[in-house]
Amino acid sequence: MYEKKESRLGYYLRVIGGASFKKFFSTIDKGHQRSGKSKIYLFFDMLWCMVRYGAGYNDYVDFEFWNLSGKQRDTYLTRFRSKKLISYMNDQSYNHVFANKAEFNEVFKDYIGRDFVDMAKATDDDIRKFYENNDKYFLKMLDLSCGDGAELKYKTDFKDAEDFLSYVKQKGFGTLEQVIENHPDVAKLYPYSVNTMRMITLLGPDGEPHCLISVFKMGINGRIVDNFGLHSPVDLETGEILYPCHSGDTTAGIHYTEHPNTHIPLIGYKIPYVKEAVQMVKEAAKVIPQVRYVGWDVAITPTGPVIIEGNEYTAHDFWQLPGQTPGGIGILPTIHEIDPDFKW
Repeated sequence: MYEKKESRLGYYLRVIGGASFKKFFSTIDKGHQRSGKSKIYLFFDMLWCMVRYGAGYNDYVDFEFWNLSGKQRDTYLTRFRSKKLISYMNDQSYNHVFANKAEFNEVFKDYIGRDFVDMAKATDDDIRKFYENNDKYFLKMLDLSCGDGAELKYKTDFKDAEDFLSYVKQKGFGTLEQVIENHPDVAKLYPYSVNTMRMITLLGPDGEPHCLISVFKMGINGRIVDNFGLHSPVDLETGEILYPCHSGDTTAGIHYTEHPNTHIPLIGYKIPYVKEAVQMVKEAAKVIPQVRYVGWDVAITPTGPVIIEGNEYTAHDFWQLPGQTPGGIGILPTIHEIDPDFKW
């Protein structure tokens, strides 16, 4: 295990010291609007949930803690507990493999299913060849996430290979990637982004990989990435979308039973190759066993699943949301089954 030696109180004080009180009170307002509870009640209950369950103020609203008993609340992987789990499971000296997109592509090249150029190593001729061999390109900044700084470009956007070479250098992209194509059944839901699954894996103490959950994510309103779009867990065997989808703003409590742009019904819609994706991320999870807890972004192409990236610091919220969490029970009991030594 790789647990940091920091007391819970010390961590609370450090986080609170960096907190935005404006956002805190804005979240109380949102909780008041959604729950009907008084702001005074929510203020003190939020503080109690932070101390007792390690919940941040967004957790409190995301998970609708006002509707849950103490026993239910205690099953949630909250913000502070998530930090604890990451420190316990992951050796931070290996984080660079996941943080650096070019390095990640090289280490996991057997799973990514696409051509790429590492700008730090590529010659001008490598970049020209990449331009000539592809008709469209996904251009990424090296150490940014959530699609920040990424651009989707087409060959027709440039006069020639020299124009492309000049553009990617001037912009400072870290990696150039062949564009992943959605499986037709996935593109049908939303055609303007690569729609992915966030798949969470955990290596047990015996090194056995487990896939905790898979959450399917879709773009919305013309966005070219699926971040902050719609999302819902899918069945790991059948690939069916299990529940109404949440919006990217997990504090809003908005649910969708059809995609607002394509108007396709979502519940029960079957995502192809999910069983194969589960097997793939389990295998990938063993490549760097020092990082036991990973969130993988997996695309479904016409020929099967491919990994876009892995996140050693994976989000904890959008896979435990109201309307998608049967019985109001979070993921902690499942984590404890795999590794009983993890304690909060």
